[in-house]
Amino acid sequence: MNQFKTFTGGQLETNAYFLESPGGNILFDAPEGADGRFAGEKVDWLLLTHGHFDHTADAAAIGRRHGCKIAYHPETAPMATDRGFFRRMGFPLEIEPFSADRLLEECDGCEVAGVKMRVFHVPGHCPGSLCFFFPDSLSLIGGDVLFREGVGRWDLPGGDGPLLFEGIREKLFPLDPATVVFPGHGPATTIGHERDHNPYVGK
Repeated sequence: MNQFKTFTGGQLETNAYFLESPGGNILFDAPEGADGRFAGEKVDWLLLTHGHFDHTADAAAIGRRHGCKIAYHPETAPMATDRGFFRRMGFPLEIEPFSADRLLEECDGCEVAGVKMRVFHVPGHCPGSLCFFFPDSLSLIGGDVLFREGVGRWDLPGGDGPLLFEGIREKLFPLDPATVVFPGHGPATTIGHERDHNPYVGK
């Protein structure tokens, strides 16, 4: 089973996950404080679940410190490369811009740093939201798509509740019920638990 090191940072208590692998180490998401937390590790790839500022606050700093490659969905690019994006959306903040070395689309047989995974595009919380599924260990990095008995909010710019619910039901719920979901906020859960108990998309 994949052994993720977990870090929670920033005012919104955003989760980041670090995976060591022989072909290179992968960090999923970059909340505030992640640069310092993983300064002593070797980060080869930074994969972003989506472009919201609480998940990307330290992305530029991590890229600079480690010289790592950064990957995200094409629809994340405006949020990552435009310093004033969030300010124009009404949020009094900005992030240091950074660019992608690789653009990720939905794919069944994706490989990063020698790690095989399925990449799901599940928008609705945010355009370009990605989930990373590891079939060998039945684990899913879920970003802000699916939480323990919750889902990502859909009232932010670019949000779409019905699209989010449909994506969860059609793409994530068919996974093995034992699949452990590592979300962008809060504790881990399982696909089976959410199928049965999630008040937004469960039974």
